[in-house]
Amino acid sequence: MAHIKKKKKVDYEALGSAFMRIPGMDVLAARALLDLGFSETYQLSGRSPEVLFEAHKIKKPDAPIHILWAFRMLVYAAENTEELDPKKLKLSSWA
Repeated sequence: MAHIKKKKKVDYEALGSAFMRIPGMDVLAARALLDLGFSETYQLSGRSPEVLFEAHKIKKPDAPIHILWAFRMLVYAAENTEELDPKKLKLSSWA
């Protein structure tokens, strides 16, 4: 009997969100922010990425650490609207 490969679910809402306009953004992080009630990047200005991550972990206790890195990157983008440093648009820069 042939092994049937299941089609992977695509989160079109997260992919189409404002968060995905930031280069290097992670879809899981975009989904997490949507689930927390955010819809625009500017809403993250002045927020603590660590507090956002802890709120996300209440809903998803097994949340991977790279979500925190993405939250840090998004808060940076929200607070620096003029010109973003390309080096800071990599998740690994926020580890």
